[in-house]
Amino acid sequence: MLLKKNKDKIKILTMGDHPLVASGVGTQCKYLFEGLLKTGRYQILSLGGAIKHEDYSPQKIEPYEDDWAVVPTNGYGDENLLREILDNEEIDAVWMMTDPRFYTWLFNMSDEIRDRGVPILYFHVWDNYPVPDFNAIHYQSCDFVGCISKLTHDIVEQCGMKENSAYIPHAVDPTIFDKLPQDILKTLKAEKFGTKKGKFVVFYNSRNARRKMTSDIIKSFKTFLGRVGEDNAFLLMHTDPKDNEGSDLVAVANMLGLTADQIGFSTQRLPPEEIAIFYNVADVTINISNNEGFGLSVLESLSCGTPVIINKTGGMQDQALDDEGREFGVVIEPATRTLTGSQEVPYIFDDRCSDEDVVAALLKMFNLTETQRSDIGDAARAWTLKKFSIEDMITNWDNAISKYVKKYKESKGNPDRVRFSKI
Repeated sequence: MLLKKNKDKIKILTMGDHPLVASGVGTQCKYLFEGLLKTGRYQILSLGGAIKHEDYSPQKIEPYEDDWAVVPTNGYGDENLLREILDNEEIDAVWMMTDPRFYTWLFNMSDEIRDRGVPILYFHVWDNYPVPDFNAIHYQSCDFVGCISKLTHDIVEQCGMKENSAYIPHAVDPTIFDKLPQDILKTLKAEKFGTKKGKFVVFYNSRNARRKMTSDIIKSFKTFLGRVGEDNAFLLMHTDPKDNEGSDLVAVANMLGLTADQIGFSTQRLPPEEIAIFYNVADVTINISNNEGFGLSVLESLSCGTPVIINKTGGMQDQALDDEGREFGVVIEPATRTLTGSQEVPYIFDDRCSDEDVVAALLKMFNLTETQRSDIGDAARAWTLKKFSIEDMITNWDNAISKYVKKYKESKGNPDRVRFSKI
């Protein structure tokens, strides 16, 4: 047994990205797991996937050695590993995160898992409409689906999970992603950009992948430079310009004639505190993905008081628009919406911004005064503190896990065996 069961605590098996890596899913898992462990009522055994491991030995995580261990895995686990853990670890609940296509094998085991008296919970996101009816059987194989975006929650409800789902958005640490005073910002900008001091800084912080439209961002920025002056703006991209999932961004920049004084790439893995400085020295953060489940860089930027330019798609619109429709920067309406898909995902809308609209958004933010951008940033930070609270995220998941574990224990097995046997 990797973690000796404490009879007074709920022992969860979690499945997803390794919770100590800097992916969006990994970061959220770390926030959640640490928050639950601090209640003193949980033990967590994590299958850590989505990265290549040098060592596959189980790791106990400080300072929670008796309550948190990570088992490095290829992918996101498999049937044999899951059965072995359920046989040996006295698990009270299975909780997985990320795309459903990684867990088809688990959904196929749902009756087997539940008949052991173990509920299945899912922290889920889906990028766009139409409602993916092909996912309905997956959702209904779970006892509870927590939805990262409002769009996802609407989809899950329409797939038959209205009574067993909830909107639980991502969150960031507001003590790390915080707005710095103006006098400190001016010094930091000089330190980070040297002779570029005073330039309008556009920041991109996400993976260089095809759906992220990274080459289009560079192209729009080049057009924007032609409107405001070649020496008046700088594009900083914290991403791997050579990522196999995207274009060679160095080649793209060279083809467009951009110089080192106009575009730069930050490629090192940096702690959140360093990333927060980038958000602060930027005048605007941009993310125009053609579909985006959440877009964590948007929330991080807004939490730092930096406005954003986004494509109105997926979960990004939850963050950049308040309940009255006020924009914390510029929210671009997609110029085209095409129905795309694959053998695994038969259909999904692909939302794309036009080059002209992105350039117009950049010009709009450029033409604001520093005070106007700062005021937008102040309102944005207040919005994130109100609607994207880490404490609320942890509490909502604590309540959901406790509810379904209690339900199964009181029924001494699967309380919904009849309903789910009909799927």
